[in-house]
Amino acid sequence: MSCIFRKFALNLIALKKLFFVIICLLLWALPTVAQGNKNIVIEHTDFTLRDENEVPGAVILSGNVHIIHDGVKMWCNKAYHYEDENYIKIFGNVRINQGDTIFMDSKYAEYNGDKKFAYASGNVVMRSPDMRLVTDTVYFDRNIQQAYYNSNGTIYSGENTLKSKSGRYYMTQKKYQFLNAVTLTNPKYVLKSNHLDYYTNSGHSYVFGPTTITGKKDFIYTEKGFYDTKKNQAHLLTKSYIKYDTQIIRGDSMYYDRIREFSSATNNVKVTDTVNKFLIKGHYAEVYRAKDSVFVTKHAEAITLVENDSLYTHAKRMVVTGKPGSRIMRGYNDARFFKTDMSGKCDSIHSNEATGLTKLLIRPVVWNGDSQVTGDVIHLISNNVTQKLDSIKVLNNAFVVQQDTIWSLKHPDKPRFSQLKGSNLYGKFIENKLRTIDLVRNTEKLYFMYDDKDELIGIDKGVSSRIHLELEDNQIVSVTSLINPKSSSYPEKDLPENARKLKGFKWRGDERILTKDDIFPPEEKALHEEILRKTGLLKDVVDTPMEPSKETLNYDKTHPKPKMVTPPPVETNNGP
Repeated sequence: MSCIFRKFALNLIALKKLFFVIICLLLWALPTVAQGNKNIVIEHTDFTLRDENEVPGAVILSGNVHIIHDGVKMWCNKAYHYEDENYIKIFGNVRINQGDTIFMDSKYAEYNGDKKFAYASGNVVMRSPDMRLVTDTVYFDRNIQQAYYNSNGTIYSGENTLKSKSGRYYMTQKKYQFLNAVTLTNPKYVLKSNHLDYYTNSGHSYVFGPTTITGKKDFIYTEKGFYDTKKNQAHLLTKSYIKYDTQIIRGDSMYYDRIREFSSATNNVKVTDTVNKFLIKGHYAEVYRAKDSVFVTKHAEAITLVENDSLYTHAKRMVVTGKPGSRIMRGYNDARFFKTDMSGKCDSIHSNEATGLTKLLIRPVVWNGDSQVTGDVIHLISNNVTQKLDSIKVLNNAFVVQQDTIWSLKHPDKPRFSQLKGSNLYGKFIENKLRTIDLVRNTEKLYFMYDDKDELIGIDKGVSSRIHLELEDNQIVSVTSLINPKSSSYPEKDLPENARKLKGFKWRGDERILTKDDIFPPEEKALHEEILRKTGLLKDVVDTPMEPSKETLNYDKTHPKPKMVTPPPVETNNGP
């Protein structure tokens, strides 16, 4: 029994010893675990001095001082090393290197080894392979790999020079962020913003808030956008516009290429000539400045101010080329136009500003008041001096139809029409109103004649080589047959209904354009309304800065590293 007790006592003593050893090991390891920091190491110094009177608590190092700490190297002429605090102050010709990516020169610096935080001041130059920052003071947090300044800085990056009061550099992303006034100057333009993210490796710039980009030939405004300073290309979003001379381009989303002098815009697009009073709209446009060319589609609409009236023109595809005064406008597929006293439609429209000639091609029709004019080709000619409509020509199969409005008042459900036709037609406008018409070659007529009391006199029907018409307030008031006329006047009862239509007659009143909104066919209206609905919903979303693209984030993977930026001469300072 005593033997068993003795063994138990010996095991208990051994267990106590083992427990004591474990506690000692834990206590010894605890400072290392808690601190988790490496000490600043003095790699070299010419002289070492400890003088509590001069610098209490520090070792004074001087002459070719070389310091290392956890991947960073420092050189200087003199240093105060606070060993207990793992802290150092360095003076004169200071150089701090982090690997082969960050190099910083200054007159003075401080470094905290526990916090891995550096502070540099006095002609600070911070460099990486693709940029150089010059400022008075830089704060460098190695834990999060960010450096920032608040003492006015200038950054040199390729062809770009950036200046701001403050800025922050994200080393992992190679990105500078500016949240107050910053100016980026390039040989081709100047960019100004209050919120800019600039990537030094790619030259990509992301702006948010009021921003301007001013070039020699153009001006850009945006409140959210991207600009590639190397390719000179931009993607612009919120409240953006581009201005060329007198031309302003707007759209919800815009692309811009400075080198090609090309821009495109999507959704709620407007291209305005502020001087020449011309506007073209749609939901997609392309503008070639060098070619003076504009292409618009998706609810395309051109608006031209003619005297005190506006001319509205639509086609599925519209192209405007040439400088102001010499513009040529082309509209393809279901072209339509409207102004207060005239409207029309055709398959294609061609308008030359220099000659004042507008051609309506393929099934053209023009309505002037209650009159309808058709033919194979219709020409509208304007006076270049007065900008007023001067004349109209119809080439081949000219046909004039006018609704009998007196009859229609009493019989609205049974319309009837005066009709006049010929090979060609020549009409004259006075004060933008059609006053005379001449039909020539193989002319025919069927005309309802009334007296001053609006009583029907008869129906005049006949043929001749020429017919002359007089109009007042867009109504035919006289019809005169000339050269070999052969006509008869019939009482209403003596001319049957089947004899009251000339060959080729077709009233296209159901196609008539009565308002400016009628220039758009149903499918174009539906497209427009759907785009407005979608873009309207976006207005309720709080705007945020653009996210960097994959091209920006993966730039170093697809592009070789640039050569190191040559640093400027560094002033030598041998004392604190």
